[in-house]
Amino acid sequence: MPRCGEVDNLCVTDRFDKNVKGSGYWRKSQLTVRSRARSNWFTGGVVRRNSFVLRSAVHIATLIMASVVLQGCAISQLTKGFGSSLFGSSSEKSSSTWSPTVSEDRLLAAAKSDTGGSTDFLSSAAGCPKFVVWPRDRNLTVYEPGRTGDGLGIRYRGEITKTARECEIAPGRITVKYGFAGRVLLGPRGPAGKIELPLLVHVTAKDRVPLTSQPVKVEVTLSQDEPIGYFSLVRRVTFDIQPGTRPHDYRLYVAFDRKSSN
Repeated sequence: MPRCGEVDNLCVTDRFDKNVKGSGYWRKSQLTVRSRARSNWFTGGVVRRNSFVLRSAVHIATLIMASVVLQGCAISQLTKGFGSSLFGSSSEKSSSTWSPTVSEDRLLAAAKSDTGGSTDFLSSAAGCPKFVVWPRDRNLTVYEPGRTGDGLGIRYRGEITKTARECEIAPGRITVKYGFAGRVLLGPRGPAGKIELPLLVHVTAKDRVPLTSQPVKVEVTLSQDEPIGYFSLVRRVTFDIQPGTRPHDYRLYVAFDRKSSN
């Protein structure tokens, strides 16, 4: 049987009533209706309060988890940038997968489309030695014998207009694939036919003293109908890295060989 207050029911309540005169007696038992509404209101408040506490705890836990996830993402983004410099990168090219892109066809096409002087064809790779034209030897003008400096005595004039290179760097050694391109203009006294131009490629350290030199030649065919010819050449050179130096301390230069052209 439900106890008083557990459900809406009739409860028998006995009260000891004391009258004003001081003679106490037991009154007749009274039937009173005790509703559970108050009990429900109280317990409902407890439930609602417990529910609020639970929701607050869940909310706080959610915020903590979100913070941890965001921090993990941030750390992942930060460490991602250190992969190639501190721990190495799987995308780095090894010597077995090195695939050079410098080609004579690309250089020749660049030389033919050039209308604004000399520029580097390809951007340099990090740490790769620079490859440029030797100062004052970008052009070569060949005259008829005894007419040096006479504009009407020019046979032909050569120009180096494009350079490119890429590197394979190994411990203690560098292999550079270099290329250059240019053009030859037929002069007033120039002969039609095949023209051969000698050049030199120098490898130098910081002091510009050549460590090694490679003689190379280019050929073009000129005529009165086609007085401009284009050339391109791609070669490789391998040299050792001296103690106390780094790959980018070295330079490669290309120049016309004036002594061999006379």
